Amino acid sequence: MSRVLIIGAGGVAAVTIKKCARLPELFDEIYLASRTVSKCEALQKEVGLDRVKGTFAVDADHASEVVKVISQVNPDLVINLALPYQDLAIMDACLETGVDYLDTANYEPKDVAKFEYSWQWAYQDKFEKAGLMALLGSGFDPGVTNVYTAYAAKHYFDEIHYLDIVDCNGGDHGQAFATNFNPEINIREITQRGRFFENGQWKETDPLSVREDLDYQNIGVRASYLMYHEELESIVKHFPTIKRARFWMTFGDAYLTHLKVLEGIGMTSIEPINFQGQQIVPLEFLKAVLPDPGSLADGYTGQTCIGTYITGLKDGKEKTIFIYNNCEHAKCHEELGAQAVSYTTGVPAMIGASLMLDGTWKKPGVWNMEQFDPDPFMDMLNKHGLPWHVIECDESPFKK
Repeated sequence: MSRVLIIGAGGVAAVTIKKCARLPELFDEIYLASRTVSKCEALQKEVGLDRVKGTFAVDADHASEVVKVISQVNPDLVINLALPYQDLAIMDACLETGVDYLDTANYEPKDVAKFEYSWQWAYQDKFEKAGLMALLGSGFDPGVTNVYTAYAAKHYFDEIHYLDIVDCNGGDHGQAFATNFNPEINIREITQRGRFFENGQWKETDPLSVREDLDYQNIGVRASYLMYHEELESIVKHFPTIKRARFWMTFGDAYLTHLKVLEGIGMTSIEPINFQGQQIVPLEFLKAVLPDPGSLADGYTGQTCIGTYITGLKDGKEKTIFIYNNCEHAKCHEELGAQAVSYTTGVPAMIGASLMLDGTWKKPGVWNMEQFDPDPFMDMLNKHGLPWHVIECDESPFKK
């Protein structure tokens, strides 16, 4: 028997919950907690009372509140699908109650648009001494892209030299402007300076100032922009032969135009302002008026293509491969009522949790995805809706 507590009730959480519910042999009892308990209750009703055993209201900003819920549930694992601001509070609660931990995105402080693993890596000794495991970034990017890298290192290369992670959403949700996951987190991520790793050091770029037009499998050519993404930090640490590592994401002209206007009038700011005697954060207000990402699924057409171009050496010869997945929005909606961006994050969260619960990935401490044997995870991707493909390329689309 295993018992899990899932914190969060957004689009990603809905996918994870529904996927976990289909595996009673691993997820015997599922409990849900969120700031908005009505969302948990709606998911419980949809999935079934026999699979979701209970729901709780919790403000995960406060470790003490999380401790109370964990103490009531007594889970084997806490799956954190809440906001990145809450990672440390939930990790503290897991340490206090003696429970393993998993998340999909690394911590960032609420008052600074900066995300990095240093805060969570600092918990290594605490988790190891407690005999507990924390698995970081079990989403797609980060997550699957980390596992792709580990799989390539195990099966295709003796040394990895160049890494380019690419994330294309070739879909159309019909909205004038909307984000495919939490608008507050998404816009904070996009509007900060770009950063990439080259020759042993990090280099910065102005936000969305570096562009490549890339041809994505089953989608076509899309404008792709260099950004910083957290998996770069852990991958270059754990694969020290890498000479350069970058992350690219696609954006359409209409999206970028809207974003530029919103930035220009201060709506993406995270600095509080006084409005009618109250302190409000413009970006939090913007989040409130934008479409809920979970509401985009119905009628969403097209597909995503997320993957990793890797160039390195095998038997003394240079080679390049591309490992990727295509995920169709309509198929995700048909299966789970979700759009593909939520699906591609929610499924890997379930897989990572499965491997922890069955002991396949089990080691005290704080770990990133690429630090474990990639093969079991890759097998489960094929079985649970995210099939992957490997193309051996004549050359990389990126210049050295």
